[in-house]
Amino acid sequence: MTKIVLFICVGNSGRSQIAEAFFNKLSKTGKAISAGTMPDDRIHPYTVQVMKEAGIDVSQQKPKPLTPEMIDKADKIKKVRDARDQIKEKVKKLIRQIE
Repeated sequence: MTKIVLFICVGNSGRSQIAEAFFNKLSKTGKAISAGTMPDDRIHPYTVQVMKEAGIDVSQQKPKPLTPEMIDKADKIKKVRDARDQIKEKVKKLIRQIE
């Protein structure tokens, strides 16, 4: 059964999108989703840029509002506050824990 990780931040236009993208690229068996408590209208352009530099295209992603269904579906919930490189390392650690 696929483990689902929910990454949450305020706008879901930066950090949680980065965490979701890294997780989904690196995990062999898990799946990540992300959401914001007050989602922005679009992904921040810097998010698209830094992830492009990391080899991941997030340009088609959209900020999503956090819902009770997302919380119920998640096996793990993580709030995200770190910068991109720190997020990647924490995501790798999380993957090792659940796979």
